[in-house]
Amino acid sequence: MASTLEKFIHSLDPRSLPRVLQIQSGIYFQGSIYEMFGNECCLSTGEVIKVIGFKINKLIASICENNEDSQFSAKVELPLNFPGLYKVVADKTPYISIEEITRKVAIGSTRFGHPCFYSSEDIKLANLTIKQGEQITFNSVEEVNGTMAVNCGVVRNNQSHSFTLPLSQDGKFYECEDDQIYTLKEIAEWKIPRCRKRIVKLSNTLHAWDSSNPLPENFDGCLILTPVYEVQAVMKFRKDIVHILSDLDVEVKDITDCYDISSFLQPLSLEDVFERTSREFPMVAEIMEGPLGRQKPYNLLHIGKEIVIHKKYQATRVLASEIRSDSPKRHFLIPMTYKGKFKRRPREFPTAYDLEIARSEREQLHVVATKAFDSPHTELFSVSVGDQFLVQQRQTSEVLYEGRKKVIDVLACEQILSDAYKEVLLPMYMEGGFVEVIHDKKQYQLSEICKEFRLPFNVKVSVRDLSIKEDVLAAVPGLQLEEEITDSYLLISSASSPVESWEIPVYRFNMSVHLLSKDVQTDIPPMTKTTVEEISEEEYYMVRRFENQTLHPPPRPPKKPAALAPKPVSAVSKQITSDVLQSTKGQR
Repeated sequence: MASTLEKFIHSLDPRSLPRVLQIQSGIYFQGSIYEMFGNECCLSTGEVIKVIGFKINKLIASICENNEDSQFSAKVELPLNFPGLYKVVADKTPYISIEEITRKVAIGSTRFGHPCFYSSEDIKLANLTIKQGEQITFNSVEEVNGTMAVNCGVVRNNQSHSFTLPLSQDGKFYECEDDQIYTLKEIAEWKIPRCRKRIVKLSNTLHAWDSSNPLPENFDGCLILTPVYEVQAVMKFRKDIVHILSDLDVEVKDITDCYDISSFLQPLSLEDVFERTSREFPMVAEIMEGPLGRQKPYNLLHIGKEIVIHKKYQATRVLASEIRSDSPKRHFLIPMTYKGKFKRRPREFPTAYDLEIARSEREQLHVVATKAFDSPHTELFSVSVGDQFLVQQRQTSEVLYEGRKKVIDVLACEQILSDAYKEVLLPMYMEGGFVEVIHDKKQYQLSEICKEFRLPFNVKVSVRDLSIKEDVLAAVPGLQLEEEITDSYLLISSASSPVESWEIPVYRFNMSVHLLSKDVQTDIPPMTKTTVEEISEEEYYMVRRFENQTLHPPPRPPKKPAALAPKPVSAVSKQITSDVLQSTKGQR
């Protein structure tokens, strides 16, 4: 049965891809050249295409001046990066089963992927009854005892209760009100259900209104958002991936079940290639869709280029962030082969507990206090702004607390006086402020820092990497080396001139290839190139999330006794920090 391309894509379950479509009719029934993103394709009646993916490209917004119950009037086109923050209006149409929710609503591991619903009736489970109207958070979809189910949770009296609901669970499930605010891009990726529209209310414009803004001036009404998808498809006699907007005026018919899908080229993402067994490498591939960028290796990987994929492996990178008080910060992944050198920069510590964590056997930690602290115990030291300390070790001390003796954790330090050292004890719960004093003028390779010091660690590039044309780290005034991570890479080289090979990241490199049946030499080019990779804020948090799944969280700092009141922050603390930073610069 034929349908418009728009209707077909809006109802398509991504899990059923790929699908083979035949063009039936429309404006293009005589055949026409359609161009998008520099790709031309001829969509004539009877043409067969294989849809391999789709994503939201833009949004059509119907404007309502008052509220969501009013009549919607004018329509405007909004790009995904259109500025503003929006509140999602709960959908009043119920879902009739858990299966329908999982099919139409995005459920994932990020904070955006935990939608909330309530049932119009009680749901009785083996050891729990979900009450009518009680908010249910959907966390993930997985197989439980051979049955697909949703991991859910409810909160009662500040206690979280977890349970599963099978996809076969029927009922009337309504979307809960959402008090969060989102960008249009976040709404497009996570908050527009399949086959449904989404009403949002503008919460914050972020920018002053001007004549180029498609929304009315001082607009505070609602928008009903309809997504327009970019469809990625493969055609019979082309070696690239074509991009088609879903609102193209053509009718299509799904003929997947009666068509030999293997007759199309099979595009593979880098993730698909990485999932192949190690015995299948090396392999020759032709690029169907290449990454954007002017620097190597991006500028070498264009459509039609033949490459050799030598092997897959895990490699270590150091995750680093620019040191700056304002945002946004720049983030980098630095390979261990980086040939530049670093000098140390002072670290800042918000508590005495952080001093204990940063303490090492290699050298004594020297700090200056940037915040005053009055100790409630005569046995412990009161800190003034500007006091200098050498950190010794963690120990316990007996103090008088509410008329009784009590043992608490303390940090033993030496206070540096003008002509002597004084042994002092700082409570571990102390919320002070300290900045490190650097005496070490040595220049370090990255591998030395990771071996000799505990991360996070503050540095600045003192000698840039001369093996690369432009060292992006050299221009950054300060870097915090946060942690070592392990990531997935493919080693590739040019099939025609295999002089050098490149490491390319599997999960942050937008490239599609198809494999060629060609003989390949097993020798890897003698020169392997790695690059410092600058990553986006979103990629940064994804990298940290995946890495931290395998790490145990650090112990929580001890709590301050409830009877103690915090002391106001000293007005000169920022000046102390600035003076230490300036003195460190003078040591270089």
